[in-house]
Amino acid sequence: MRVAVDISLYPLDEDFIPPIKDVIARLGSHGSLEVVTNPMSTQVRGEYDDVMSALQKEIGITFENLPKAVFAIKILNNPLEG
Repeated sequence: MRVAVDISLYPLDEDFIPPIKDVIARLGSHGSLEVVTNPMSTQVRGEYDDVMSALQKEIGITFENLPKAVFAIKILNNPLEG
């Protein structure tokens, strides 16, 4: 089953841009995923297991590297293509 995830990272730090760029780059390194960014969030599309596995890994790394951070995530099953 394909899913689309809308994800936003809010690092609770004055220097918030580098961690956001880092998590986007790491999500983009997962070859089975489609990653699209816009000014408000990042969309990740792919097979459910692939997307959830990537999110689990990359969110864990982010939480290990940042003292405080918030992820806001919305998940849609059977997304429209494009």
